[in-house]
Amino acid sequence: MGKFAEADAVISNIFICRKCKARNKRNSKKCRKCGSIWMRPKRKDIRVKK
Repeated sequence: MGKFAEADAVISNIFICRKCKARNKRNSKKCRKCGSIWMRPKRKDIRVKK
């Protein structure tokens, strides 16, 4: 994962809405912004630009 353990702990508690890309808490059932139930966990790996 990343360089800092504190940042990794915060990132692991974030879910991203697939519809509007809003950040949500880990235990939320629906998006706080649009109300969609389609959520994904935030990516934990570092991606390199090609």
